[in-house]
Amino acid sequence: MDGKILLRLGAVVFVAAAIAAAPLEMTRDRQTPDGSGSPAPVTLAPSALREGLRHCQSLGEAALLDKDCSRLWAAQRDRFLGFRSPSAGQALGAPGSSGQGKR
Repeated sequence: MDGKILLRLGAVVFVAAAIAAAPLEMTRDRQTPDGSGSPAPVTLAPSALREGLRHCQSLGEAALLDKDCSRLWAAQRDRFLGFRSPSAGQALGAPGSSGQGKR
């Protein structure tokens, strides 16, 4: 047998198997074992960062001029991107607090 014919025959068999498997997969019942379904949402204790961000959200457009909101947004951005900065612990304070230690 020629190599091209063998390759074409293999491709036809593969396509036929895929066409036969597709309807079988679509009609199969999706049963999950008890307790292994989608996990319930985890209720976390509100953190200072989360509460601060919610406060900034409630300020609306005025939050753009608020220094505490800018600091909290920077902390959230760094946390999201995985950056560890020395001031990250200070940035978790609530709005209205200076977030800076004594100098």
